[in-house]
Amino acid sequence: MTEITVRSPATVSNVVCGFDCLGFALESPYDEITVRISPEPGIRIVNNDDFGLPTDPALNVAGVALRALADDAGVGHGFEMVSSKRIKPGSGVGSSAASACGAVVAANELLGGRYSRKELVHFAMAGEELASGSRHADNVAPCIFGGFVLVRSVDPLDVVPLDCPPLWAAVIHPQIEIKTSEARALLPKDVPLRSAVRNWSNLGAFVVALEKGDTKLMSRSMVDEIVEPVRGTLIPGFEQVRAASLAAGAIGGGISGSGPSMFMLCETRESAVAVRDAMDAVFLETGIDFNTYVSPIEPNGVRVV
Repeated sequence: MTEITVRSPATVSNVVCGFDCLGFALESPYDEITVRISPEPGIRIVNNDDFGLPTDPALNVAGVALRALADDAGVGHGFEMVSSKRIKPGSGVGSSAASACGAVVAANELLGGRYSRKELVHFAMAGEELASGSRHADNVAPCIFGGFVLVRSVDPLDVVPLDCPPLWAAVIHPQIEIKTSEARALLPKDVPLRSAVRNWSNLGAFVVALEKGDTKLMSRSMVDEIVEPVRGTLIPGFEQVRAASLAAGAIGGGISGSGPSMFMLCETRESAVAVRDAMDAVFLETGIDFNTYVSPIEPNGVRVV
């Protein structure tokens, strides 16, 4: 096999109470990435979209991740990657992670599957470091593993897949850009101990709620006193969207990644559609263009087409 195409899903990270350590994969939207073995050394990138992403592999998150894998594998050939991106960069639903993960999963398939999913996360983190200046894995881990994932540590890397009941998500993406690096610059350098303890408690309770399928506990646990109060000010209508979503039947939710997208977890597709409609109604009042999605949780992560 010299060519393979994969679908690489969008992801939601932080999930309110799990900053930099908790995330889940969505079934849609997704990027479609084709990787081919090339007899010529090096990495070549073709972008089949209008986002203006760099084709220089040293400046492209997928190129950097693919380079990390190729260097480790010691291959003598090169790779050509064709990216059809449907996850808008800067949207807050793991656009850079989808690119990096799709590239390394596809390349690994071409190499006979020599690397584990955890090792592929390690390579994909090189791309995330280029995108945000930080080797975080709360997007790349669920993108590769699927479902809900807890990243216990990034050095050394320790990824914990979590059991969860069937869940749906409603996501709204305001057409404004918030760069991850800029959103990180707003975070407080010092955190009050009381706030830290409450966040730890909520994260622990949320993980238990997932395992038990206890949506009421899940809802009570989706509270953040540290990150969202700062980042929420960057998103017009943030509190109004959350209030309307909860009133429409959402379990809970908040900012996806560093924003501007917002997500709401729901028990059923019907509930997610009702929540999406509530989000639409609120955001129509802002005059800002937006997209909305309704998607089940993707259980498998990046997959071969």
